[in-house]
Amino acid sequence: MKQTWEASADGVMSLPSGRLIRGRGLHDPLPAGPSPEFGVYLLGKRPPPVGWESRWVLWPDLRLPADHPDALDALREAWLRAEAERVEVACWRGIGRTGTALACIAILDGVPPGQAVSYVRRQYRRRTVETPWQRQYVARFRPETA
Repeated sequence: MKQTWEASADGVMSLPSGRLIRGRGLHDPLPAGPSPEFGVYLLGKRPPPVGWESRWVLWPDLRLPADHPDALDALREAWLRAEAERVEVACWRGIGRTGTALACIAILDGVPPGQAVSYVRRQYRRRTVETPWQRQYVARFRPETA
């Protein structure tokens, strides 16, 4: 049975395919409503355990992923699972790394790389994808490398 987010829920971004994926900051309390079924956590150190299936991507604050192939694999898994599951992507504040990851997931969903940052800024948070190198990472992201 397909169980995804409510499109109007806090932090939920709608992709062109209709998939819904939630971005959030881990320093904020867990939003009200159902829990994720899968989470991708983008942090410089291992996150605390959660009550759902999750994946950690080593990604220091204001930087890029330490292991590019692992990050690509995790983002692809999040995108695939978002078709039928409640998936969240999160970093500490839910802005730079989360926005960068959401922009890459939007590319996997068909958004052109040159439009992915503006797409996520409209759909998720206005100030997301904080650094020039994060914007470059998105601009150079290609699904065939995932």
